[in-house]
Amino acid sequence: MARLNPERDMSGEATTPAGSPAERLRPGLVLAALGIVFGDIATSPLYALQEAFGAHGVAPTPGNVLGVLSLVFWSLIGVVSLKYVLFIMRADNKGEGGIMALLALAQRAVRGHARLSGAVAALGLLGAALFFGDGVITPAISVLSAVEGLGIAAPSLTRWIVPVTVAILIGLFALQRRGSASVGRLFGPVMLIWLLGIGALGLAALLRQPQVLAALSPHHAIGFFLANGFAGFTTLGAVVLVLTGAEALYADLGHFGRAPIRVSWSLIVLPCLLLNYFGQGALLVDDPQAAANPFYRLVPPALLYPVIALAATATVIASQAIISGVYSMTREGIHLGYLPRLQVIHTSEDTRGQVYLPGVNVALFVLVLAAVVGFGSAARLAAAFGIAVSGTMIVTTLLALLVARRLWHWPRAAVLALGAVLLLVDLAFFGANLLKFGDGGWFPLALGLLMVLIMATWRRGRFLLMRALRKQNLALVDFVAGIAGHPPHRVLGTAVFLSADPAGVPHALLHNLKHNQVLHERNLVVSVETLDTPFAEPRERHAVQALGGGFHVVRLRFGFAERVDVPAALAQLVLDGEAIEPLCTTFFLSRETIVATERPGMALWRDRLFACLARNAVPATAFFRIPPNRIVELGSQVEI
Repeated sequence: MARLNPERDMSGEATTPAGSPAERLRPGLVLAALGIVFGDIATSPLYALQEAFGAHGVAPTPGNVLGVLSLVFWSLIGVVSLKYVLFIMRADNKGEGGIMALLALAQRAVRGHARLSGAVAALGLLGAALFFGDGVITPAISVLSAVEGLGIAAPSLTRWIVPVTVAILIGLFALQRRGSASVGRLFGPVMLIWLLGIGALGLAALLRQPQVLAALSPHHAIGFFLANGFAGFTTLGAVVLVLTGAEALYADLGHFGRAPIRVSWSLIVLPCLLLNYFGQGALLVDDPQAAANPFYRLVPPALLYPVIALAATATVIASQAIISGVYSMTREGIHLGYLPRLQVIHTSEDTRGQVYLPGVNVALFVLVLAAVVGFGSAARLAAAFGIAVSGTMIVTTLLALLVARRLWHWPRAAVLALGAVLLLVDLAFFGANLLKFGDGGWFPLALGLLMVLIMATWRRGRFLLMRALRKQNLALVDFVAGIAGHPPHRVLGTAVFLSADPAGVPHALLHNLKHNQVLHERNLVVSVETLDTPFAEPRERHAVQALGGGFHVVRLRFGFAERVDVPAALAQLVLDGEAIEPLCTTFFLSRETIVATERPGMALWRDRLFACLARNAVPATAFFRIPPNRIVELGSQVEI
């Protein structure tokens, strides 16, 4: 996702953080937030009440309509306005939000507690995995629900719903490589038209049946549960659909800051959504048969085709936002060491954060098409959607409560009381959706488990690999002292040896000395570290330790949301009074071939999975942006 409108110095770094007074209430940011932050939640009226009163829901009686509307109203107020806008958005990691930023904060909060840190990491991985499932289901259900309006306009067109949806999605994913900067300028105005339009449609119906405003009282929600019993509880699986996209408010915190998001939500998005939901409720009171598709039944026949086109555009915007979010989350997962290196293409030189990952794009495209073709309708996908949304909400709540207690030092009683209320709501939504496991709920859980397996295996495999390499390493300090007594032949220039363990002698250095029997006059052992903050401060960019004999240990530090460029970072250093000349620098890397064995650490099949991931990872040379003509690679085999 894009970080919009930061003021920059000559180095390209942001000097005005998102959400600072300079940006706080600029109309451009408020309008941009409408398109990028609220696309998902703004298109929920297409399918939420249809699911509540559809095949898996309750009968559209006046009492049930008031009960569901009351649940919708208080869910939007309680979960979005109070939980996310007032509480979760406080948990910013140097201005950044999202599940990975929150995970980094939570891990900082439990630093020094090994078991608790492991539990927090597992919880964060689960949240990230469910967000990936959300990234698969959102484009499928959003575009499919918009195109289903064709069946209302002309029943004979029903058979074209899936093909048209597939065609739109093919175009959407094909355009990803171009980035969203140019198209993004249209997102805000289109979403503003969409929100005002659906608000007007709802208001027209509400004026005909104003009695549904009684649903503002929470006693109708309580009465709904008492009257419907277990069926009322299962309806929560549909009510949670009005909250899809709530996580985006927090995920896009760093792109806009708190003020534009809060203003957009409070003054535009929330009122328009409530008008439309209550308008659909008014229609159902007047015509229960409209439950088959209450959103499009609101639309006058003369406006049906234009509204279908506008809905399709709005859902493409919603899909674009979640796809970009998956790209950003994946890149952060790579930097934090939870995913193998993948090709990352920055699609904008002016706007930090706009990235395109070809491998992720292909995986999303295949899975989204599989969801559209396999499920075939928005109603069938709704069951799958609810589990992904409610599961992510639980993880976010738990991590945020941990941060509130251990980093913000809130009183234990306050955290427990707040946690009890938030988790009661989250668990109720999740439990209601679990009942739909066989109807499609298995899909996001299967995707989530697969992603957790990949991330946990990669993390554990990297640990085992580093442990195996350290066992073979010589201490770098001892090595430097040893060659001082028997100096090898020196050649001009600078040699850079990338190493994950700066205290040990890199294998590439040993192999170069063994086979070529020379050393450069200046040798840098460089390690690249990822901080638990999104952007590194200038003072923490690098640390240099001189060992003597022309050897230096250099630690380069990057935030988890930054582009890693090792040559550019080294070019800023001055060692022994001299700058590093790029044309006189050679980079030495060792490429390890992983051999899966029966050694303790991981099951053999996980060893093989890790070896497969390592083979298919993008080479470090490309990931660190090292020029190909300045590289010498030396291979070795490592058993794990």
